[in-house]
Amino acid sequence: MIKKIYGKHTFLFTLLTVGLSIFALLGKDFFSSLNELIILFVCLFFILSIGISHGALDSYKANKLLKIYKVNNKAIFFLIYIIISALVILIWSLYSTYALLAFLIVASYHFGLEDTSFLHVGNSFLDQFFYLIKGSLIVFAPLFFHFDETLKIFETLMVNKTFLTFLELEHWIINFFLFLSFIGYLYFANKNKFEDFEVLFLDMLSIVILNYIFSPIIAFTIYFCFLHSIRHIISLSYELDKNDFSNGVKIFIKKALPLTVVTAILYLVASILLSKSYGLNDVIIKIIFIGLASLTFPHILLEYLLEINEKRN
Repeated sequence: MIKKIYGKHTFLFTLLTVGLSIFALLGKDFFSSLNELIILFVCLFFILSIGISHGALDSYKANKLLKIYKVNNKAIFFLIYIIISALVILIWSLYSTYALLAFLIVASYHFGLEDTSFLHVGNSFLDQFFYLIKGSLIVFAPLFFHFDETLKIFETLMVNKTFLTFLELEHWIINFFLFLSFIGYLYFANKNKFEDFEVLFLDMLSIVILNYIFSPIIAFTIYFCFLHSIRHIISLSYELDKNDFSNGVKIFIKKALPLTVVTAILYLVASILLSKSYGLNDVIIKIIFIGLASLTFPHILLEYLLEINEKRN
């Protein structure tokens, strides 16, 4: 049953990608006349609603981890979570280039793993390596198709100019890793004996089309919210109620809503504070990516601790 739901979602996401791409090509003049700030606000809205919500059940997952470590006070979990998030932001402000590189590597692995795990459960070192390689398509596709725009985002994220110059001079690295990411998709298709190959192919095709047609921020938002996040929400909803998926979705919404709202409020507070020092366009880009980084690291750490403890048991 769950594989059918994933299959339908993949098909619908591909239709969404193709539909939006055709609309964007036909309405090229309309989109070019849109204020960049409006586009950024729309992207921020989807990320703060659908995107953020897929990690809003970390509080629910923490119950399992606290039980394993025999900790009764849930406030300890929230405290550690907040400290890690704050530490990521602090490190980014001091060592932005290294923080961005670390985030891109961790995010690539996370995207590769989460978007593939329903098809293939692999624990070998080679599997882990190819999760990273496969997920890196999200990083290298915008660099390949919209190099200057992507570098402008990196610059907004306070990346060292020496690193930006290095990317300009050594452009072959982008081409090489983009090719490798395609090999990553082929690797998992082969591991799965080409069963459900169309899912992997449509995922890859959709990501390439999105990054070819749209600017990096729009392409990332559509992927992050409507493929990665929705797929994770499907997994969580099924976990919440294996007998009634629709009920699982309802339970997910109820459980995820409070933390999603709190996170969205924190994002808005951060944007107000940053707007005193930066332009609004730069503020939105900063809170989207640095904010996601600050949530991604504790989220992945939680998933990792749960995984290793489940293996032991």
